Amino acid sequence: MIDKVNTNEINTKEKKRNGIDSRKKGTICCILGAVSWGFSGTCSEALFRDYAPDASWVTAVRMTVAGALMMVWLLLRQRTVILDMIRDKKTRVQIAAFSVAGLLFCQLAYLCAIRWTNSGTATVLQNISVLLIAIFVCITTKTLPDRRQVISIVLALSGVFLLATGGKPGNLELSVPGLLWGLAAAVGAACYSLLSRAPVERWGSIPVTGMGLFAGGIIFFAAIRAWYIPEGFDAGAFVLMLLIILVGTVGAFSLFLQGIRLVGPVKAILLGCLEPLTAAFLSVVWMGSSFSPADYIGFAAILATVVLLK
Repeated sequence: MIDKVNTNEINTKEKKRNGIDSRKKGTICCILGAVSWGFSGTCSEALFRDYAPDASWVTAVRMTVAGALMMVWLLLRQRTVILDMIRDKKTRVQIAAFSVAGLLFCQLAYLCAIRWTNSGTATVLQNISVLLIAIFVCITTKTLPDRRQVISIVLALSGVFLLATGGKPGNLELSVPGLLWGLAAAVGAACYSLLSRAPVERWGSIPVTGMGLFAGGIIFFAAIRAWYIPEGFDAGAFVLMLLIILVGTVGAFSLFLQGIRLVGPVKAILLGCLEPLTAAFLSVVWMGSSFSPADYIGFAAILATVVLLK
């Protein structure tokens, strides 16, 4: 009897430990994914500033190349998984929805929002996805957000707002296309997080990300005929594109999807608010930008969100 009780206690502790380890791993994955996106965003800023390529072309190329690289790796390492995914009708539908409504739509809408407004405004609008996901989860589970989630949402949105606008609402002077593209980016970010959860839970983040990127990239690449090199592209431009593809696409999406699987979409998106923090930091170090006291308050608010959600 004593041995049985001790065994049960050990098993219970082991399960709790595994659960805590999974949450920590998920948090780390989300943080690394967000930081990678922030780095990629600064690379994109440099690319658009110095070479001015079309946003559609960048989206098509990064998705296609990143997806192709991941698919080659997957076919060499997880060929059976890929074939099983292709044979499964439900999975094909899920991947198609995730690829188009999540990956492609989110990336393209965000870049177009930057084009019509600016990166700060576009980031603020895209982070409305936090509220969209929270509302969706509450509706589907028929529950209200707990106090920690509510505080975290308020801190995250406040921090991103201060970071993007310097605390001056008048800076958000939006054109109609800018507003619509920004709201579309928020919807796309929410769809990306929610649509990925079921297939990632079944097949894993790498296969889902690879197939989603490759499928959406190929379709969009052919649709806009992106088989040309933008005028003025040199070695520096190709280095920036390589960083955007490897760090900001392959690495960031894989890590963030794994994080969503382990910690859930609401917490993952909140941790994703580290993206503008990283981009702002690199903008100072790399691009020579400067920030106001309101910006630093925004940094603190975002970091407080991470502490609350650890």
